[in-house]
Amino acid sequence: MSEARKRTLSENMRVWFRWLLEPIARFFNRLGIHPNLMTLFGLAGTTLAGVLLGTGYIRWGGLLLLIMGPVDALDGAMARLRGEPTVWGAFVDSVSDRYAELVVFGGLLFHFLTQEEPLGVVLAYLAAAGSVLVSYVKARADAGKLDANVGILTRFERLLVLIPSLIFNVPLYGLGIIAVFANLTALQRIARVRRDAYRQMAATRRDD
Repeated sequence: MSEARKRTLSENMRVWFRWLLEPIARFFNRLGIHPNLMTLFGLAGTTLAGVLLGTGYIRWGGLLLLIMGPVDALDGAMARLRGEPTVWGAFVDSVSDRYAELVVFGGLLFHFLTQEEPLGVVLAYLAAAGSVLVSYVKARADAGKLDANVGILTRFERLLVLIPSLIFNVPLYGLGIIAVFANLTALQRIARVRRDAYRQMAATRRDD
């Protein structure tokens, strides 16, 4: 059998801060706000942050991303409290997260293009590519019932790296770390999936 699944840092944070998230989630539920609407609100806020980054307001973009961070956890908490954690809701959340990341990296890439900073352009592209691949490999593995639960830089960790680098106006440092370690995480997951696929094939042959 596959190794027991370990909770990600993001999942642990949701558990540790449940005491804070759940009262806020109950408040929005009482207002009649649907969890998916909260997801889209978070995407809108992140898109605005991407626009700020693209127009050179790096610190303001980082601060807005910091403010929007808790919103990312609220939709799931709201759905659980309503007893409505659906496949569709999880799909909307996952797709919105991918758009949010690409908007942020796209804003930074545009900023560095206008500043004629080739290193920033390359790092923003590599960071975006690595971030999308980390999620894509996991999604494909889950669809094939394969294990991809490994990696040193999942989405929450990427935000932990990126947001401080923006607030302190040193985005190249954050992008450099993500460009390297997000792609390394994708490779880690590919290796884990390969190992699990061969394990399953060997188990099937033994059963035959």
